[in-house]
Amino acid sequence: MPKRILRGTVTSDANEQTVTVSVERRFTHPVLKKTIRKSKKYRAHDEKNTFKKGDTVRIIECAPKSKTKRWEVIEA
Repeated sequence: MPKRILRGTVTSDANEQTVTVSVERRFTHPVLKKTIRKSKKYRAHDEKNTFKKGDTVRIIECAPKSKTKRWEVIEA
């Protein structure tokens, strides 16, 4: 099964080697036919602490790094 790649914005870089990335998805409501925005936060591994709050990054699925980290930052 291929690994998922998501694009989002860094919302927090307070922790060492970890960034919180907010990923937004848009879809059409099945009944109302209205475009809806939903967002979800992912904790991603940032080895060199290179990404700061506000950066747009791509994250990829990986094996668990810690209790909450299941993603890695691959590029800006």
